[in-house]
Amino acid sequence: MGTIVISGTVVLVVLGFGNHVWWLAAVAVLFLYLQYGRDSTSSTSSSSGGGASSAGGSSSGSVPSSYRAYRDRRDKQAKWERRYQRERPLESRRQAREKSK
Repeated sequence: MGTIVISGTVVLVVLGFGNHVWWLAAVAVLFLYLQYGRDSTSSTSSSSGGGASSAGGSSSGSVPSSYRAYRDRRDKQAKWERRYQRERPLESRRQAREKSK
């Protein structure tokens, strides 16, 4: 995936010599790739720093870097579910009925 993004960026830069809008497109592609495309590689490289920073609150469905990160995310999810059931009892009962069908 990274090779495709880099080669696409190079093409956009080369096209940018004729029209500078292509350079903006190249910067946008790099930004989007760094922001959203490298989630799986950046979470594995930051796993040595500790579990709390990689457990961040994103529920992207990626594999947790450690058991501690998994436990923290699971406990946070359980806390939010208990809060939802406490604040919206009718809605949570309706969802439980639909789930059991």
